[in-house]
Amino acid sequence: MASIEEIQKAVEMGDPDAVNALLEAYLLKGDPDEQYDLSEWLAEIGYVEEAIKVLEHLEYVFPEESQLKVDRANMLMEVDREDEALNTLMEISKEDELYPQVLVTLADLFQLQGLLEASENRLNEAIELLPDEPLLLQAKAELLLDSGRYLESAKIYQDLQRDNVQIEGVNLSERLAEVYSAGAAYEEALPYYEAVLADQVQPDVLFGAAFAAFQTKQYEMAVKRLDELIELDPDYFSAYLLRAQSLNMAEDYEGAYSSIQQGIARDEFDKELYLFSGKLALKLGKTVEGVDQLRQAIALDPEYMEAIYTLVSYFHAEEMDDEVVELAETVIANEDDWAGLYPMLAESYERTENFEQAAVYYEKAYPSFREDPNFLEKYARFLIEEGKRGKALEIIKELQVLEPENPDWFDWQQSFE
Repeated sequence: MASIEEIQKAVEMGDPDAVNALLEAYLLKGDPDEQYDLSEWLAEIGYVEEAIKVLEHLEYVFPEESQLKVDRANMLMEVDREDEALNTLMEISKEDELYPQVLVTLADLFQLQGLLEASENRLNEAIELLPDEPLLLQAKAELLLDSGRYLESAKIYQDLQRDNVQIEGVNLSERLAEVYSAGAAYEEALPYYEAVLADQVQPDVLFGAAFAAFQTKQYEMAVKRLDELIELDPDYFSAYLLRAQSLNMAEDYEGAYSSIQQGIARDEFDKELYLFSGKLALKLGKTVEGVDQLRQAIALDPEYMEAIYTLVSYFHAEEMDDEVVELAETVIANEDDWAGLYPMLAESYERTENFEQAAVYYEKAYPSFREDPNFLEKYARFLIEEGKRGKALEIIKELQVLEPENPDWFDWQQSFE
């Protein structure tokens, strides 16, 4: 007879065929309790299909054991065999003592399928059966969170905390902080983050507290928490960007630039770090560094719209028209939806006297910018210069509608008539 040790060795060697062959032999004569433990171990290490086979065997031997059905249903859900999981759960009677557990598993299944109302109904039914079971209340709080009903979720957690309920592995203050943050109620989240940190300092909680402080414009507090986080875990990469953003909002631009450079030194493949670094460098007058860092961001992601738009905008403002054309035409060749670049590209072509291409991009930009007076004015001037007075008059009339208080547009119209 095959042994558990042989099965474990086959698993360690990465030989699934051997695992299945040994499993078949072992199930014929193995101890049921050991078989159950084996199913749990197999599921934990990713051999879920094999674990399901063990449970199917045990169900055949012990058909009245509902726990085996519930366990198998959970495993079936893990491998996307949801219909089978549902059928398995429906075999269990409402009179079964495990029926509340069945309802929770059904709730998980429906939540997995996006059927949030059905999931909530099952949890409510389970809570009616066991109204004082904290795990059911927590499950409902998490479902409400997933449904975007943040205040209702927070209310359940607040009630559990008020009643001094202890749930193994769950910090109620931390859950409340995360629920409030998920609902953008950062002012309410902060005290709960602080309560967690008073007991135990954890990297994710420090970051959550810093982010909540940033969102409530408490930039000094955000930097303080991020300093603690970086000291605790120098490779917590997102901390560097948030620290730089906090310092930037506090108008410490040099400090922000230094922070973002530290982040890049830790993670040279994060395009967001290069984007923010490039923006800061341009703000500080470090134009060479700024352009280089924006190009680095684009090199990491050739379709990184924000970095491309930032760099083209800089080139356009500096009238570096050749650079505008080179970069904008390169990205437009690979992607159709770049309407935001068209007005700048049109102006650059106009300034370099390539009027044919300027006309092309003014026309392309028009549908997206027809309610932008600044663009329409430039387009109208271009049309006048090109002798397209009829089209120019149409644009001028649109300007009159957008800005009826501006006398210039009526003066323009009179000059045409």
